[in-house]
Amino acid sequence: MFKLYIIGIVILIVAIVANSIIRKLGLLSWYDFIARISNKGTVALSTTRLTDYLWLFFGYPLILGLGYVLGEKLYNFLQSLIAL
Repeated sequence: MFKLYIIGIVILIVAIVANSIIRKLGLLSWYDFIARISNKGTVALSTTRLTDYLWLFFGYPLILGLGYVLGEKLYNFLQSLIAL
């Protein structure tokens, strides 16, 4: 349970940092994308840039996956400290 908690916290931190960086780069976050679809309907799908789609469907999952890896490494590090 502790392992899942540590990994979850790291993924959350990575997601927050990623969202703040992409906002500065002018890319859409999932929140922006869903809000755009809610406001404009299917028109939003055709007006969304390719770079936004690449970020949302490839970049963001990759970054969150790296967050998982970092969380697992942090957990293993903490476990090694406790074992000493």
